[in-house]
Parts: sequence; C-alpha cells; structure tokens
Amino acid sequence: MFTIEHDFDATVITLIDEGPDHLQEDIIVTAFEDCVTVEQLDPRTDRVQKVTFSLAQLHEIGAALDLPEGMYRVGLPLR
Repeated sequence: MFTIEHDFDATVITLIDEGPDHLQEDIIVTAFEDCVTVEQLDPRTDRVQKVTFSLAQLHEIGAALDLPEGMYRVGLPLR
C-alpha cells in the first residue's frame, strides 16, 4: 500500500509494507525539483536513515532495472 501527498515544494510517497510476513518499516520517498530522498527508520538504532539521489542517479536506477549484469553509462554499455 502507498500514499501520495503533493506539498508546496515536493511530492511525498510513503510505501507501507503490509501482509502476514515479517514487515519492514515504512519507506518515505520525497521528490524535490533537483533531487529525490529515500528515508526509512532503522529499528535497531531508532534513527532514520536517509539517502539522497540526484535526478541523474535516479534516471540511471530506472534504466538499470531493465538491464542485464554489466557496467553501463546511460545510452552506452562500458566494455
């Protein structure tokens, strides 16, 4: 399940893990004009872990999901 909220300067998506199996903490994805952050509570330390992606990095993640193993630049495989 997920929620979407449109704030003044960002879009916030919260991914909520649900089901009978071991559940992970919610993941909060915040899309700003120039970057995207991903946050999740680490229950072992009780601290929120945060990763910030540039838009180029986010684009590369999207491209990588459809590619086989290897090293790539967007548009060119490295050989």
